[in-house]
Amino acid sequence: MIDPVWTARLLSVLRIASALLLLQHGTAKFLGFPEPVNPPQFSPAWIAGLFELVGGALLVIGLLTRPVAFLLSGMTAVAYFLVHAPMGFYPILNKGELAALYSFVFLYIAAAGPGPWSVDALMRRRA
Repeated sequence: MIDPVWTARLLSVLRIASALLLLQHGTAKFLGFPEPVNPPQFSPAWIAGLFELVGGALLVIGLLTRPVAFLLSGMTAVAYFLVHAPMGFYPILNKGELAALYSFVFLYIAAAGPGPWSVDALMRRRA
């Protein structure tokens, strides 16, 4: 059985790793890194990129974790149903498994919180 201290730390690791992976989508759309993606301004992909960039950065540091994770869970669910689901029922065939997984991971983080390695936890300890 895993020590509860490590369970909490691994929650932080899950939050940070997931946020860094999502953040890449936002940096590609807005900063051209690691590969330029240029969605039309104010298109759904552009708006998703804004969520990915800002929300991903906030989740990496663990600031406003629960509301941000909840919004990102919804955003990735919408991405799945608007972009991937119309191409077929099975996520492996419609290439939507990543969006679906992000949705559930961020929903879990919204419920479980940021873990101990976060700005939110630091602010809680100081209060």
